[in-house]
Amino acid sequence: MTNTTTATAVRGALLTAAALLALGPAQAASAAPAGKLHGDWLYLTVTRGDARSSDTRGALLLCDLTQGRTHAAEACAELEAADGDIGGIPPKEGALCPMIYAPVTAHARGQWHGRPVEYRKTFSNSCVLAARTGSVFALDS
Repeated sequence: MTNTTTATAVRGALLTAAALLALGPAQAASAAPAGKLHGDWLYLTVTRGDARSSDTRGALLLCDLTQGRTHAAEACAELEAADGDIGGIPPKEGALCPMIYAPVTAHARGQWHGRPVEYRKTFSNSCVLAARTGSVFALDS
């Protein structure tokens, strides 16, 4: 791939990410058509609180470019090891999480090696989320 082609691909991915983030997390999760992004990508959201909460943060993870997030390389490596199955990421060994109920819901939508990915799970708190999903939902503040 030439530098011009790479720059064009990166620019296109960044424009798509900006458009998705401008829509807001709830709309962007359903707005990203699989045909518009190429390669391995996931649109990730984390919602704090119960189902009525509006405290949602989101990010686009682009694994072919490993750009878009601080922990992108780690997240993509963990996903590669689990063949794109977020539920297949091994739990962090030795993680000690408090038994405080502060629910967080993790949602991922995208594609991995040409297969659609859809994941949604509510965890009792953010520590349990991190222990069970590694760097995938470690969104930048």
